[in-house]
Amino acid sequence: MSTDFQSGREALGARLRELRVESGLSGKEFAECVGWPPSKVSRLQGGKQTPSHADLEAWAAAAGRPEAVGELKARVAGLETTYRSWKRQLVQGHRARQEQGIAETAATRLIRGVEVVRVPGLLQTPDYARRVFEQAAEFRQTPRDVDAAVRARVRRQEALYDPDKRFEFVIHETALHARTSPAAVHAAQLDRLMGVIGLDTVRLGIIPLGAQLRRAPSHGFWIYDRRLVIVETIGTEMWLADEASVELYERSWDWLTESAVHGEKAQRLIGRVRSLLGAA
Repeated sequence: MSTDFQSGREALGARLRELRVESGLSGKEFAECVGWPPSKVSRLQGGKQTPSHADLEAWAAAAGRPEAVGELKARVAGLETTYRSWKRQLVQGHRARQEQGIAETAATRLIRGVEVVRVPGLLQTPDYARRVFEQAAEFRQTPRDVDAAVRARVRRQEALYDPDKRFEFVIHETALHARTSPAAVHAAQLDRLMGVIGLDTVRLGIIPLGAQLRRAPSHGFWIYDRRLVIVETIGTEMWLADEASVELYERSWDWLTESAVHGEKAQRLIGRVRSLLGAA
């Protein structure tokens, strides 16, 4: 988990402890007051657990400070604005998050995306996207609204044909080989990648497996204009809007782009991987 996130959670825990101490109650007495095990009070005060809104309301009431609820909720909102739990985002399935993607794309003139082990969502075929959503729902144990999520992802791709927008992608060759779907689906996805290279709104770069790198790509990320960076982890999605983070990821983008091939070279590289699948 991010150091910044953990620091923020520890600061919130310190504030909760302060309110509890001011109430004159010991940790055990406070736990009895709210009907929790003492271990939960300890975890919240120590910044080891993120409190829910209901937890904060109960805490403020037990401390005799109901007016502090607004402040406490604002602190949690600040954490969740940057670090968004997949569990919470996908509570109703993937469609809602895809609708967010449509809105962010509509508000952006230049989108730059890096992917290491899979094809970017904006370039996915419906069948490939369906496999991505099915696997994500199974792994994260979230509702399976796969068809609705695929339709939303395809709607988002309409932006690729907007002459007022620009899309730049860098994909590591690993993503071309990573098989998360049947051969026929994977082959059609590679065909799709070769086809988008001709779009005047899209610039697609492929980093060959043997390319010399200034820095290895540790994970994928997306830059929306110069206002937002989105990074996906297994448990959370980070939305980073501070200037330092944007500059850091732009530097990573620049360094990775140096090692990528474009145009006909990229097409030939994709074609070589496609040929391994035969007539699929």
